[in-house]
Amino acid sequence: MALHNRVSRKELKERMLQDPTPRTTISFYCYFPIPDPEDFRNTIYRELSEIGVMGRIYVAAEGINAQISAPTKNLEKLREYLYSFEPLNGLRLNIAVNDDGKSFYVLDIKVREKIVADGIDDPEFSMEKKGRYVNADQFNELTSQPGTIVIDMRNHYEFEVGHFEKAIEIPSDTFREQLPMAVEMMEEHKDKNIIMYCTGGIRCEKASAYMLHRGFKNVFHLEGGIINYSNQVREQNLPNKFHGKNFVFDQRLGERITDEIIAKCHQCGKPADTHTNCVNDACHLLFIQCEVCKANYENCCSKECQDMIHLPEEQQKELRKGIEKGRNVFNKSRRRRPDLRGE
Repeated sequence: MALHNRVSRKELKERMLQDPTPRTTISFYCYFPIPDPEDFRNTIYRELSEIGVMGRIYVAAEGINAQISAPTKNLEKLREYLYSFEPLNGLRLNIAVNDDGKSFYVLDIKVREKIVADGIDDPEFSMEKKGRYVNADQFNELTSQPGTIVIDMRNHYEFEVGHFEKAIEIPSDTFREQLPMAVEMMEEHKDKNIIMYCTGGIRCEKASAYMLHRGFKNVFHLEGGIINYSNQVREQNLPNKFHGKNFVFDQRLGERITDEIIAKCHQCGKPADTHTNCVNDACHLLFIQCEVCKANYENCCSKECQDMIHLPEEQQKELRKGIEKGRNVFNKSRRRRPDLRGE
């Protein structure tokens, strides 16, 4: 069988939206040595395709990181297959909080240098020594103690729509920037209890190991991240210390954890926490937009982009030439390109 998708993504997305098959969105990760990432990638691509898995998986010499969806009827097959690998046996699979099964429409498995780009080039750094796991109940207990510091290891646009009580934001666009910033910001608190968290656990687990590597003493990280915490809070009827929405990196762009809306529309300033990508193909800015502005700007981030989407397609293509969008996100402290938006 082919080891890559050969159907257009537009067609695959349409198939997914029309398919009534119940699907479940899952995320998981595991740090473990993979001697031949390319061979491992090809092996799991074949098997996961047979099970009907869609999603985004990164494989590297340091482990695996996955955000996927699978037919609900095949969840046990998926679990059995993953558990057939000794390092993955018993691995926690995070089940999405708000899920309609329409999170992914294609299976992408890519080999990367690392499963989380961290910028660490210290040969002495090791994931073998990492912070202590805490579950939801332990997290609530520790964060209620005076002096405990809670650090959010997610990006600014994730923090903006939802976070834990008293959490400290590391104001950065990337995880590789956050690690040294977290060390610098916490330098005077090396002997305090520090709890780190992220979406599903992968970033805060590496961050906890890095903090220990840099001389911190009492470092904890939330097992399974916000997703697992929310499920445990609901299942065990625990107090919920997370407020707002949990940003996720799939078609949903967010899971509703509480009814609170703690963010604001980036266009009018009214309460809103729905992320969208500007529909102008020369922009695709990720930003927060309320329903009124969505209608007024036709899913665009600005009047300039709105005007552009009404130009003839050939003229749009000409205007897009030479534009490198990259990961284009709205940052209140440092608004991003593109120049077509008049910035």
